[in-house]
Amino acid sequence: MWDYSEKVLDHYRNPRNVGKIDNADLIGEAGSLACGDSLKLYLKLDGEKIVDAKFQTFGCGSAVASSSILTEMIIGKTLDEAKEITNKDIAEELGGLPQEKMHCSVMGHEALEDALNKYYGGKYNNTTVTNSSEKVVCTCFNVTENQILEAIKINNLKTVEEITNYTKAGGACGRCKGYIKDILETYWGGVNKTEKEELTPTQKILKISKVIDQQISPELQKDGGDIEFVDLDGNKVKVKLTGMCQGCKNSQMTIKTFVESILKDKVDSSLEVEQV
Repeated sequence: MWDYSEKVLDHYRNPRNVGKIDNADLIGEAGSLACGDSLKLYLKLDGEKIVDAKFQTFGCGSAVASSSILTEMIIGKTLDEAKEITNKDIAEELGGLPQEKMHCSVMGHEALEDALNKYYGGKYNNTTVTNSSEKVVCTCFNVTENQILEAIKINNLKTVEEITNYTKAGGACGRCKGYIKDILETYWGGVNKTEKEELTPTQKILKISKVIDQQISPELQKDGGDIEFVDLDGNKVKVKLTGMCQGCKNSQMTIKTFVESILKDKVDSSLEVEQV
């Protein structure tokens, strides 16, 4: 049985601000019924001040408690103040949550983030905007790479199990756990790397090959194409497009805007990709 704080139990048994605001100025949503948990957050504004907040949720007691406490936290705050709230703040305000239930506080933060994105047009500080073009890592729970990276950054996560606790990614079929591990390694490798540290040629080749095999190739295969890593000559990555990508009139665009951009981001910003 989970070890819940008295405050969690109180907000579960006596949730505050349940319901909807018919003339809400902003509505934020997170999760989905298909994934097991969902939350809709309604905000009423006076200028940029939140004067009322209500929620509707389908989920466990931790989801109810997290949503309830969140409404209390944001009523009376300006939007600038509300956007500084993180899932850690929600959990701490509740007196803590079991690690296995931290995803409920994340869902509350994502609903608030969704509402604020609508107000700011998708641009405001300290948040990650989710859109349909993002890479979905966990298809079971529709968790994107950006959502995982944000959870790692905010909560200092170090293991796949922690990622699952905070985002639910990897909590069903488990097929994405290898990719989640790669995200962790890439993130913490980048954070810990100093400007003077550089990959050896062998390390660079191995990392390029891994990124191509696990991130680039699967995307090209969706359209009947594929890619092979041929060689590394200095900072020039030589690749061969195959399948439907071979001889395609947009092959050069694929190389530069897709393949090269990912390798620059994941391996080394000085890399250039050319087709052989």
